[in-house]
Amino acid sequence: MSSRDRILTAIRQNKPADRPLPDTASLDAIDFPDRIARFGETLAFIGGQTFVAADWTEAETYIRETYSDLRIVVSTVPALAGLATTDGNVDDPHALADVELAILPGTFAVAENAAVWLPDSVTPHRVLPFICQHLVLVVPANELVSNLHQAYARLSVGESGFGVFIAGPSKTADIEQSLVIGAHGARSLSVILVANA
Repeated sequence: MSSRDRILTAIRQNKPADRPLPDTASLDAIDFPDRIARFGETLAFIGGQTFVAADWTEAETYIRETYSDLRIVVSTVPALAGLATTDGNVDDPHALADVELAILPGTFAVAENAAVWLPDSVTPHRVLPFICQHLVLVVPANELVSNLHQAYARLSVGESGFGVFIAGPSKTADIEQSLVIGAHGARSLSVILVANA
């Protein structure tokens, strides 16, 4: 018997017994009385910022003041279309390489980990939230759930061809344990929770 076969046989003989899956009803126990506060704390911890806007006018004012120096802006949020300086509907997604700011609507957000769900339908190209320099996600404040279990219950796998949870700006510390922001995507992320969306 080869070394390989001995190792595989030993693994097969020492396989742990099957265990039942956890009771998913207990996962709803992760709940936050103030979801907006929890979302903001978590997003700040992972490098993003949250702004709670009373309405679309306040959301637009925040973006204009925070990102006033950015010139190439794409917005797929109908109420914030006036902020766009260029159209994101291009044939070649490489044409989006110079986008400085993308403003996209999130379907819902998760207080537990500050993730925002972005389906394929909200962006002209799925590369846009990753290729832009700065990203603003806009979510109705009443579309904030407490935990990922509740978030997954809202998803329909066949609804769109692509979807992604985004939490915080892009970052990595893989190389020499040195934190790099914007390594694989946007250098900053703001999430605007609109109270009267």
